[in-house]
Amino acid sequence: MRTMHSFLRTRFLFKQVRKGRIAALAAGTAAAVALAFPSMGFGGNVREAAAVRTVQKVPEKPVKTASSRAAGTAFLMAGEEIRFVTEAKVQIELLNQNSTAKIFSGQLLAQRIRQQQEEERLKQERAEAARQERLRRQQEEEKRRQEEQARKEAEEAAQKAEEERRAARRIPCSEEDYQVLLRIVQAEAGICDEKGKILVANVIINRVLSDEFPDSVRDVVYEPSQFQPVSTGSINSVQVTDETIRCVDRALAGEDYSQGALYFMNRRASGSSASWFDRHLNYLFAHDGHEFFR
Repeated sequence: MRTMHSFLRTRFLFKQVRKGRIAALAAGTAAAVALAFPSMGFGGNVREAAAVRTVQKVPEKPVKTASSRAAGTAFLMAGEEIRFVTEAKVQIELLNQNSTAKIFSGQLLAQRIRQQQEEERLKQERAEAARQERLRRQQEEEKRRQEEQARKEAEEAAQKAEEERRAARRIPCSEEDYQVLLRIVQAEAGICDEKGKILVANVIINRVLSDEFPDSVRDVVYEPSQFQPVSTGSINSVQVTDETIRCVDRALAGEDYSQGALYFMNRRASGSSASWFDRHLNYLFAHDGHEFFR
């Protein structure tokens, strides 16, 4: 826009200069004609005029005529026009180049802005992805923490319940009761595995805890017609093993697999009495040759 304004201003000044030069040329021509007419005179003698010209004739410098001055002026004006046109072309070319440069600069600027916007978008996407990843990890960590907390609480609750259950199964046990329990377990389950020995001890302890039976181990074991080793007297002749001692101690500490059983029998050794169990009791399970009832 500034270049176009300069171009128009130059065009206006050129026209003003051209008008000034033409006016000066016209004024000079009029002055020359005015000087020429008095020397000749409109009513004077031609010969006097000629005599005067003869007397005054001296070597003269070449005088430019109006036509030559007009030609020179035209030549100068043509040169000015050519120079003006040339300058105008230069101005237009500069304007075109400036416009092209501005367009190119605008394109570069737009491209740079788009690139910056794309970089900013990618940066925001990466930041959002990182934030989501941190959030996911935090959620997973929180989930693991809660699961671990729940597991610990469940273990603690189970442990507490087991301790309470074991505590509930602890019975008063004198040294005599302890020795009676060792011998009856050895006599009834001496050939059984550890769980089988613990199950026999569990049944004795269940009876002590039940209101249907006596309140001590000795009284439960020696109750009439309850345990065959008592009836045969073999309870007094058995040799208690270390394994039996460990199993009895575990049962007294609360280890229990009996499901509340109050009776057990060896069907092959019970003979006809086995039918009484089947008619009067509820079968629970069997383990290592013994069947357990309630």
